[in-house]
Amino acid sequence: MHTSALITDFYELTMMQGYYLNKHNPEVVFDMFYRTNPFEGGYVVFAGLHDLVDKLESLQFSDTDIEYLGGLGMFDPSFLEYLKTYRFNGDIFAIEEGTVVFPGEPLLRVHTNLIEAQLIEGLLLNTLNFQSLIATKASRMALASKRGSLMEFGLRRAQGNDGALSASRAAFIGGCQVTSNTLAGKTFNIPVAGTMAHSWIMSFPSELESFRTYARLYPDNAVLLIDTYDTLGSGIDNAIIVGLEQQKKGKSIGVRIDSGDLSYLPRVIRKKLDDAGLTDARIVVSNDLTEEIVQTLVHDEVPIDSWGIGTHLVTGGSQASLNGVYKLASKQKEDGSIVPTMKISNSFEKTTNPGIKQVYRFYDAEGGALADLVTLDNEQITAGRKYTFYHPFAEADFFEMQSDKYARCEPLLKMVMQEGRRLVEKPSLQQIQAYAQKSLETFHKSYLRQINPHIYKVSLSSKLKKLKMDLLVAQRRKTKEEQ
Repeated sequence: MHTSALITDFYELTMMQGYYLNKHNPEVVFDMFYRTNPFEGGYVVFAGLHDLVDKLESLQFSDTDIEYLGGLGMFDPSFLEYLKTYRFNGDIFAIEEGTVVFPGEPLLRVHTNLIEAQLIEGLLLNTLNFQSLIATKASRMALASKRGSLMEFGLRRAQGNDGALSASRAAFIGGCQVTSNTLAGKTFNIPVAGTMAHSWIMSFPSELESFRTYARLYPDNAVLLIDTYDTLGSGIDNAIIVGLEQQKKGKSIGVRIDSGDLSYLPRVIRKKLDDAGLTDARIVVSNDLTEEIVQTLVHDEVPIDSWGIGTHLVTGGSQASLNGVYKLASKQKEDGSIVPTMKISNSFEKTTNPGIKQVYRFYDAEGGALADLVTLDNEQITAGRKYTFYHPFAEADFFEMQSDKYARCEPLLKMVMQEGRRLVEKPSLQQIQAYAQKSLETFHKSYLRQINPHIYKVSLSSKLKKLKMDLLVAQRRKTKEEQ
């Protein structure tokens, strides 16, 4: 299946034509990074990488795409002929999918020519920003829900097949364990689960008959929705009747609450189930759950076994998007040499970091992450040496990492595509999820907490800091001379 190359902003195409017609197509390096953590949190779970690689491998303009562009009256026939044979042929260096990452560090580098680099910007940002946002939201909900027993999540809804698949994929990476989207289950081998709708119960002559019918059909997965009419007045009582009938057959049930006071009702229901001898019956809650609600219910030790997370997960909740950006970091001069470039802004925090870069993560002897250092790619960073960490958004702020403070350091950016083809074996979604969990476990919980998390240190190496300041001073001098 091909990915349409029209999944790009229109101005990318007009710029590409300008480059093409003017024979201006140097080799370049672009960085993808984000500026601030979403949800006022302390981290992001990087997701969407292998989905992006799949799309880049299949990216092309179909005959109907070319016909559509030709009909706009803005594109030269020779440029349209060029697009007919277009295939992405660049190199991609990226941090491993599922890694916990932070603002300001390059998550992905694109090495290719300028035309190719421009075309893929929209696809790259849409894929990585959305999936990283949802994976992060899912991980926050998973962390909020953990209280010693295994938590289950059900992903409810997303807009359209593509949105639902991407959201399901990202949510699973972040920590969700099941999906209600059947296509996502088939595509990614994610466990699927579901209970029933209120319409199921309302379609039968009685609530009790609807429960009995469902339990007879699905004896191993009988989760009964008990709030259609009266949760405590009839729903739980009818569920207990069916639960006792199932118990005689060696089966257990679950009950689901989709409305009402989720702090009070599970306590009463748990007691009723236990008093009836249904101590193995599970309690599932849904109803527009947010991470704040989940955290409060867990903190208050409300007896809930599973969580059905829907709207506030697949939409990102309070955060509409991840503010990931895609910026030119290096370019080829006419003599063939590669030189660093830098976007300069009146807001120093929006001034980009120049050059081809690498990210190193430093760990203590127990494997805990200490700090990240953004360096130039040709720097030799090895354990056992003292390093100076410069604040990325301040001209003088720095600290030193003594050699006895860390046990090891490792580069995070690795080549995943070469000349437009996947270079690494594609991991399963289960492997990515396990890696994400492992990555989260390397960080102290103070960096992961929902409220006022500690700020994890991401700094620039002394060489990168000097390059940035030299370019900044040179540009200021040039601007002054031109005035």
